[in-house]
Amino acid sequence: MKNHLTRRSLGLILGSTMLAASALPGVAQEEKTFALVQINQQALFFNEMNRGAEEAAAAAGVKLVIFNANNDSAAQNSAIETYIQEGVDGLAVVAIDVNGIMPAVEQAAAAGIPVVSIDAILPEGPQKAQIGVDNAQAGADLAAYVNEHTEGAAKIGIVGALNSYIQNVRKDGFEGALDAGKVSVAGTVDGQNVQDVALGAAENLITANTDMNAIYATGEPALMGAIAAVVSQGRQADVAVYGWDLTAQAIDGIDEGFVKAVVQQDPSLMGAAAVDALKTLSEGGEVEPVISVPVTIVTQENVDDFRSLF
Repeated sequence: MKNHLTRRSLGLILGSTMLAASALPGVAQEEKTFALVQINQQALFFNEMNRGAEEAAAAAGVKLVIFNANNDSAAQNSAIETYIQEGVDGLAVVAIDVNGIMPAVEQAAAAGIPVVSIDAILPEGPQKAQIGVDNAQAGADLAAYVNEHTEGAAKIGIVGALNSYIQNVRKDGFEGALDAGKVSVAGTVDGQNVQDVALGAAENLITANTDMNAIYATGEPALMGAIAAVVSQGRQADVAVYGWDLTAQAIDGIDEGFVKAVVQQDPSLMGAAAVDALKTLSEGGEVEPVISVPVTIVTQENVDDFRSLF
């Protein structure tokens, strides 16, 4: 309280004496607060997004608060409602349920709080920007890699997260671009965006399809689970793994040769872009409705470029 009163008094004194008029807005202005409503803090992907957002907030001189929904879409809605009541200056949302979150997004916009979406694509609404990658196209690009590098016929199983809109987009983009003459889909299991669940689901997928020779994982927990399942079943020699979001384990799998290709995003850049967009919006500016972040398909040929990250 003492510091707050001191700053307020200083502003009054400067204003009354007309000294340092150009500095007055900076002295009197309260610190802005932005909120990032996150999916979970288990995946490295989301932690990297948090890191990028925190670094951008520090550079911009704003306060950032992060809410961990722990994979609970209802908790995300409740968090947004709370932040509206607290009067934050901007909201960044990584949605679990893109349709279910829209009423809360609309409430925030009605309260004059700018909202940007990261990664998951929200339906048309009052949000100011979508920040992320073209997930459908990236899934299709990875399928093109599978088509090109598959010798003979391939039977591929999918470890997804059926509660994640964005991972379903990745799944559909991948499946739709597969060469049906060379690659068939054995089935899809739900890893629920939780590594241990994905591990069990991937093991069941392998056990139920003894002739399956490839797995596609739609996110980091799914990929980690798929890698662990292939290793636990001793199938590194005959099951190729493809997926999203590098980890140290994924790089080990690339080195061993059974992880063939991984779509690598830049989540820290997504987080930073969200904070930068909210700062512009909170100051009355405008941003592009789609802020694209590029991806890289990582294989044995270029994995050395990413080792330092892990």
